Amino acid sequence: MSPISAPKAKPVIIVEDDASMSQALEPILRLGGYASIVYASAEAFLASDGVATASCLIIDVRLPKLNAFELHRRIAQPGAILPAIFITAFDGADARAKAREAGAFAFLAKPFSGRILLETVASALRSATSDHLS
Repeated sequence: MSPISAPKAKPVIIVEDDASMSQALEPILRLGGYASIVYASAEAFLASDGVATASCLIIDVRLPKLNAFELHRRIAQPGAILPAIFITAFDGADARAKAREAGAFAFLAKPFSGRILLETVASALRSATSDHLS
């Protein structure tokens, strides 16, 4: 698989409590030319400067304590363009509707291919750049 885009200065943030999933996502993003930082919980992400340093978020829907919807609500700021890709092993109409309402850029049901992930990240970053330039 060849890289889809050039490396980004800001990393893609992964908020995922499943270490094996995080370990699977990181090399895929690296192959696509993206740096990444992993947080094992929403609380760890919120305690960091991740919002200020991120280019894009990949958030597991079912995080312990603070779920993806609540995390995204807490970090969403008027005028801020930080695309969020929600991922889950528990796909369903309710979760997809909540993701849309929360302002998710995309919703991916696990398992998804590396190519789909890279295409979604690239699209999210293009969208954020074009929204920011408009």
